[in-house]
Amino acid sequence: MTASSATNHAPSAAGGQGCCSLSTGPLEIASAERLAALLKALSDPTRLRLLSHIASQGCETVCACDLTKELGISQPTVSHHTKKLVDAGLLTREQRGRWAYYSVIPAAFAELQAFLDLT
Repeated sequence: MTASSATNHAPSAAGGQGCCSLSTGPLEIASAERLAALLKALSDPTRLRLLSHIASQGCETVCACDLTKELGISQPTVSHHTKKLVDAGLLTREQRGRWAYYSVIPAAFAELQAFLDLT
């Protein structure tokens, strides 16, 4: 396929689909490092399940004790993966007696959403 034939298959603005580009533009080094850390934390299926369960509770905090039975994973597994999510800045952790409680950090999700927004 030649370069000219490849361009014939690209969506065009006239076709109603338009071109896609990052709405935030090219990333600076610090932004790229921050987003890479967020995306790396999300690259594990167990962490995605934990995060989706916590995020589904809205602004409410979720006890680690509830995550084990809800998701069918052990307490050490919950602790390991939630620590990664806290360290990445996606969750907050609050110790209440014996148990840790987690909640989402909305600004981190807004940051990811802004980066992934293709217009």
